[in-house]
Amino acid sequence: MKKIAIVLSGCGVFDGTEIHEATMSMLAVDQQGAQYELFAPDINQAHVINHLTGKPGEEIRNVLVESARIARGKIRNLKDFNPAEFDALLFPGGSGAVRNLSDYAFKGVEMSVNSDVEKAIKSMHAAGKPIGALCIAPVLLAKVIGGCNVTIGNDKDTASHIEKMSAHHSSTNATGIVIDEKNKLVTTPCYMLGTRISEIYEGTGKVVTALLKMM
Repeated sequence: MKKIAIVLSGCGVFDGTEIHEATMSMLAVDQQGAQYELFAPDINQAHVINHLTGKPGEEIRNVLVESARIARGKIRNLKDFNPAEFDALLFPGGSGAVRNLSDYAFKGVEMSVNSDVEKAIKSMHAAGKPIGALCIAPVLLAKVIGGCNVTIGNDKDTASHIEKMSAHHSSTNATGIVIDEKNKLVTTPCYMLGTRISEIYEGTGKVVTALLKMM
């Protein structure tokens, strides 16, 4: 049975993983007869947002601990990720992808990627194994894999940043996917464009289908 590693970045769209995208990722993998395992880096979040008011708080939360909420406790430290154990890698979106897994939200084109995240991406890419990314998470791939082709939908500013990182951006609609055959990457906009949970389900399912076909 094929196995996909899913990397989370906390719990909640404004400061961590987009929960719908994480859930749909797990559902799509399961529905298509594969297995998944969840990972997250053991680091503190960049900040904590009150999801009811949208305002930042003073508390400190850990990305791995918060991601365990989505994982129902069954999650591993990304530092322990071994590419030999998996057939593909998948990153749901949410602000955690650009605030915890990277600092794109703060530095834009000059962003850096968390060392464990970068190692996971590079190791899977070097092994010729496919990688998927949803929503804003494709910026991670754009930064780490030179010359790759990804989509975040059609946001002009983000697309421009991706191009400046020596990657290529292809525009698409809410449920469309972009496949980079050369680098074995599959990306879709999800909530960068989608407004209905059914659109998130459709786009994520297409990504998982494409990843499985590349294995």
